[in-house]
Amino acid sequence: MLTKTWQLAERTTHIKPSVIREILKLTQRPNIISFAGGLPSPDAFPLEHIQAASQRVLEKYGTSALQYSTTEGFPQLREWVANTVSSRGRATVTPDQVLITSGSQQALDLIGKVFLDPGSLVAVESPTYMGALQAWNAYQAQYTTMDMDEEGVMLASLEAALRRSPRFAYLLPNYQNPSGLMLSAECRQEVAKLAQRYGVPLLEDDAYAGLTFDGNIPPTLHGYAPDNTIYVGTFSKTLAPGLRLAWIVADKSLMGKLVETKQGTDLHTSSYGQLLAYECIEGGFLAEHSRTISSLYGERCARMLAGMEQHFPAEVTWTRPTGGMFIWVTLPQHMSAQKLFEVALEQEVAFVPGTPFYANGGGENTLRLNFSSSSLEKIDVGIERLGKAIRAAM
Repeated sequence: MLTKTWQLAERTTHIKPSVIREILKLTQRPNIISFAGGLPSPDAFPLEHIQAASQRVLEKYGTSALQYSTTEGFPQLREWVANTVSSRGRATVTPDQVLITSGSQQALDLIGKVFLDPGSLVAVESPTYMGALQAWNAYQAQYTTMDMDEEGVMLASLEAALRRSPRFAYLLPNYQNPSGLMLSAECRQEVAKLAQRYGVPLLEDDAYAGLTFDGNIPPTLHGYAPDNTIYVGTFSKTLAPGLRLAWIVADKSLMGKLVETKQGTDLHTSSYGQLLAYECIEGGFLAEHSRTISSLYGERCARMLAGMEQHFPAEVTWTRPTGGMFIWVTLPQHMSAQKLFEVALEQEVAFVPGTPFYANGGGENTLRLNFSSSSLEKIDVGIERLGKAIRAAM
C-alpha cells in the first residue's frame, strides 16, 4: 500500500502550535491549579443579559439574523465601534472606517495577509503577544524588537526599530499581554510622532482597555495619529470570548483591501453574533459591565500580588498591573522557567514560560501568570505552591 505524501505549502513549516494550548493539555488533571491560560472568568459572563438579548434578536430580526450579510459588518454595530473609539481618542472615526472581524486573531491575520511578504520586517515589543507572532509567522515575517520598561515601550528602542523601515510597528499600549504593562500617557504622543516621522504604520492592539482597576485609560495611539494607525479592539474580554467578535479601525484608503481580503477568508463575521452583541451593548450596558469585571479582576490581581509578596523568594521580581489579566515574573538570571514549569507541575500548579513571547528568542528566566480565571481560594493555594516550586528549583 502506497503512503500518501502531501505537498504542503512552504509557509506551513513556519506555523507552530500554540504553546498555551499545548500547556492546557498538560493541566487537565483535576488537582492542577492553572495560571497558564489567558481566559476571562466565566463568573464575568453576563449569562442572563445575553439570554434576554438572544430572544430580542430573533423577535426583532427574524430570519435575517440567520442569513448571509455584508462583509463590513452590521451597520449599527460599526457605528457603535466608531463612536466608542472616537470617544477614547482625539480623532473622529466614521463607520466606514470599521470592519467587524471574527475575533481579534482574525484581525491580526488579515493585517498580516495585507501587509506581509516572505521576509517582511515587523517591529514588536519584547516580550509581545504570542498569538500575533503565530499569525505572522505563517506569512514568513521577520522581526525587529523593541525593549520595554515600567512605562511600556522605550522610545529609543522604538526609534531604532523604526529606522529599519518595518511594514508596521505592533504595540499593546494597555495592560499588555504578557507583561501587564501600561504605556504611559506621556509616551503615547511621542510614539505617534516617531511613527509619523519615519512613515511606519502603527498597529494598536487594544484588547484589554476596558479592564482598568483605577478607571484611568489614556487616549488611544490612534487618536494621536489616525491616518497612520490601525486600531484593533474586541468584545472577548468584556462581553464573551465565545462570540468571536472584534473590529479593525483603519484609514479608508486601507479599508477596501482589508474587506476584500476578509471576503476570501470567511465572507463575513457571524450575522447572528453581531446582532446579539449589539442588543447586549445598546443602552450603555458594556460600560457598566466592564466596571463589574474590572472590580472582580482587580480583587484577584491584588490577592495574587499579596501572595507573591508572601511566598516568592526576594530574588524574584514581577510587574504590578493596574488592569488587564496578567502578571509578568522575572526569575534570577540563572534560572530556567521551562525547568521550573516541570517542578511546578509536580506541585500541581501551572503557568506559561516566557520564551514564546519573544520574537527572536530570549526570556528563558521569565513567565506569565493569569489572575482573571481563578478564584481567590485557588489563587491563595496556587501561589503558595508556586512559591515552593521556585524555592525547590533554586
